[in-house]
Amino acid sequence: MIEMAFGFDDAVADFVQRHIEGCQPFGNVRAIGFVNDGVLIGGTVFHNYNPEAGVIELTTAATSPRWLTRTTLHAIFAYPFERCGCQMLYLRVKAGNERMVRIARRYGFNEHRIPRMWGRDEDGFIFTLTDDQWRETSFERHRK
Repeated sequence: MIEMAFGFDDAVADFVQRHIEGCQPFGNVRAIGFVNDGVLIGGTVFHNYNPEAGVIELTTAATSPRWLTRTTLHAIFAYPFERCGCQMLYLRVKAGNERMVRIARRYGFNEHRIPRMWGRDEDGFIFTLTDDQWRETSFERHRK
């Protein structure tokens, strides 16, 4: 069973940074860790928070697909939308990260393809999700 770990922001940020090639240090963050049998298998880092605009970026990495459940998805999105009062979040994804691109599309993110975002030979996406879109996802509608 996947457990969520709160209050270990630096450790989770370090885990995520180590599992994303070329990832730079995040700075001041909040994070959620995902633990299976006492081992950290995934994490989501919330960074680049702009409270005036109500926007925050999230970055996620995992060593196992088991961390992604309806419960963990709710926790990931509840933090920026319910706790921080954000009106939009975004994430940056390499075009070659097919699994994350599929997840973002399935979850209803708007996608913006950016040529050369990750270098001369690698395009990327900026995916955005508003609080209104989040509330209308099938993942959240079933909670009502």
